Amino acid sequence: MKLSAELRDFAGRLGHDFARPDLLVRALTHPSMGGTRGDNQRLEFLGDRVLGLVLAEALYQADAEAAEGQLAPRYNALVRKETCAEVARQIDLGAVLKLGRSEMKSGGRRKMALLGDAMEAVIAAVYLDAGFAAARDMVLRLWGPRIDAVDADARDAKTALQEWAQARGAPPPAYVEVARTGPDHAPQFTIEVRLQDGRSARAEAGSKRAAEQAAAAALLAEVSG
Repeated sequence: MKLSAELRDFAGRLGHDFARPDLLVRALTHPSMGGTRGDNQRLEFLGDRVLGLVLAEALYQADAEAAEGQLAPRYNALVRKETCAEVARQIDLGAVLKLGRSEMKSGGRRKMALLGDAMEAVIAAVYLDAGFAAARDMVLRLWGPRIDAVDADARDAKTALQEWAQARGAPPPAYVEVARTGPDHAPQFTIEVRLQDGRSARAEAGSKRAAEQAAAAALLAEVSG
């Protein structure tokens, strides 16, 4: 099997020359394609575990003094689906995704979940094609700047805001969906987070989770300022 020029270019962005091109094709095939040649779901499962081991090892080696309580939030920040999707966008993975017509029409090439899943599947494809060392090298190259820049305390904003409230004897912050706009395939959510003392902040994003995190970050910056 030979890769198309488009996929050869993509493999170049990955920095990996596939001995088994079929693995890359499968990694980029979303379940919406149907058919009998297989999709990327099983590869996604494996790639998630390979990614986790690579990043856990990298963080462990990068800071010999860090306690588990510091390493865990850094790890979570690096392996979460949003980060996988950011890396996928960085290498323009969406342009080579194989999608069914319905997903194509609903903007699948830009969806965070699809991009994140496909990125994990690509990691598995490299692992199966050339082994753990090759997969590790690729992950460290693509994630490198994020590993170097991950905050010493990488707790997500919602967790940090909740801990801030608890430390002051207040109940957890409340999150309210204020508005939902846009078409069903590309909604925009406006979320407001409120503290018991009345202080609040709003944020808008393409998913409730992202909007909640953004609102929490905005309120945390206000109360910590």
